[in-house]
Amino acid sequence: MRYIHLPHTFAMLSVVSLGKKLISFGYAQGMATSGLELSTLGHRIRHHRTKKGFTLDELGSLVGIAGSQLSLIENGKREPKLSLLQAIAQACNTDVADLISGEPPNHRAALEIELDRAQASPVFRQLGIAPVRVSKSMSDETIEAVLGLHRELHRREREAIATPEEARRANTELRLTMRAKSNYLPEIESLAEKQLKAAGHVSGALTHRTVSIMAEKLGFELIYVDDLPHSTRSITDLDNGRIYLPPASIPGGHGLRSMALQAMAHRLLGHTRPTDYADFLQQRLEINYFAACCLIPETAGVAFLQQAKKDRNLAVEDFRDAFGVTHEAAAMRMTNLMTHHLDMRLHFLRVDEDGAITRVYENDDLTLPMDVTGAVEGQPACRKFSARAAFEQRNRTTEHYQYTDTPSGTFWCATQTGSTASGGFSITAGVPFDDARWWRGRETSHRAQSTCPDEACCRRAPATVSQRWEGRAWPSARVHTHMFSPLPAARSRVSTRMRSTRSSTGTPASSIRCSAGCRSAAISETHRRRMVSVCDEVPKGPDASLRTDSVSPMPSAPNDTEVSRPNHSPTGSRKTLAVRSMLG
Repeated sequence: MRYIHLPHTFAMLSVVSLGKKLISFGYAQGMATSGLELSTLGHRIRHHRTKKGFTLDELGSLVGIAGSQLSLIENGKREPKLSLLQAIAQACNTDVADLISGEPPNHRAALEIELDRAQASPVFRQLGIAPVRVSKSMSDETIEAVLGLHRELHRREREAIATPEEARRANTELRLTMRAKSNYLPEIESLAEKQLKAAGHVSGALTHRTVSIMAEKLGFELIYVDDLPHSTRSITDLDNGRIYLPPASIPGGHGLRSMALQAMAHRLLGHTRPTDYADFLQQRLEINYFAACCLIPETAGVAFLQQAKKDRNLAVEDFRDAFGVTHEAAAMRMTNLMTHHLDMRLHFLRVDEDGAITRVYENDDLTLPMDVTGAVEGQPACRKFSARAAFEQRNRTTEHYQYTDTPSGTFWCATQTGSTASGGFSITAGVPFDDARWWRGRETSHRAQSTCPDEACCRRAPATVSQRWEGRAWPSARVHTHMFSPLPAARSRVSTRMRSTRSSTGTPASSIRCSAGCRSAAISETHRRRMVSVCDEVPKGPDASLRTDSVSPMPSAPNDTEVSRPNHSPTGSRKTLAVRSMLG
């Protein structure tokens, strides 16, 4: 048997490039990855086989495999090796590039592939309806009719989430972009190391004093006030070099380092007023990433993780304590560094006590729930996951370790629980089974099995129970907190420029020029409060805080603390504003 010769670059294309297309396509559609692309490959192989007039057994004998094995490949059930693709291409007088093309070979194949995609989508699978099996005798018209029903189902699903769709899609796109980059931004890593070196930081936890020095070198002074607008995390006075922070950021508290670093990052990264929601989220991701790089510098963080891996003693809690950050910040920082530097894929989850996923990152193929837009935030985590099982533990002071068997494989996880004024939450870092050997807690005997997204796993009551209570119970549902509503519209558009001077007694005084009528050259603290109240009505820019029902924090933004504050909606009702920020 003679094999055709493929250049090295072409071989790389057929393996690496195809693999990347499988991942990006599958996640963009919110469904299984390789199965759908393998279906296209199988259809193209079947097309070329029948075109040449070969039966399964005849082509199988030519390429050295059984006809039954070739049938599995044509049906998208098995992935062929590159050498086998070469042999099939040679036998069918075509080339590998044609076989691995993403285009269906004919109209019938296109219909079958589209039906496979529709039946693999979360929207259809949650209905619990058995998928339609396509046979040779089924006409194209029948398949098109079934597809019409699927299209209408998806249209109605999209229509139902039309209001928050922009925010959800922007957040999902950003999460997928960061996944493709292994959650690693080298330019910001280098910028942070440079700023730390200029401030004299060498090793250990970043001190409040060092953060102040970093601000001073950029021409800023940190000032703490108790009347910042509820919708902002900080306000930067560009004219006079001042960064106003809330009282919770006073040294000795939890937030000075990260909030100040985030405010400085806007200037260092050259941010301008966001043009749309996606731009807003991108800027928020970048400033949070910069703060994380400063709190756990790349050089020191990687050295720590490499030594821990060598000792087979990786642990989020050790990483946390070594750099003086919270458990969540340490776990999120691991997602930035471990894939790029340690070649280890992992996932991160923050789950509220009610089971809703509030923050997520994964590049290890963990099966996660998602809606029709591909959004994961706000979806319920499987009850069998360590992220939820940890809430049932009596001793919550230590991490909960667990192996979980899923449709995507077995994963080992370490989960730590915590609580805020708004309720409990859990922080989970996990890896595929093969990488558990590097982590502390790998000896755990805790094991669970999850079949999600199959609703029979944990979201649907047994049939006997459902039948018993059908029509005999009426639940009053709680309003979902993760609505991903667009940012609230401003009540008035104000152009503000703040100036600060010193009074004769040395007390800071402020002056601003704005359309609200405040025009004095040097005004008192009372007027500064008036300025702050005006800023509360300015359309939200990059320093604005995100509402939890607006959009979940971005994947690389460590979220250490939630501060509940009252927020006045445009209608005058009061809502709880969870100000999520990466606090040091």
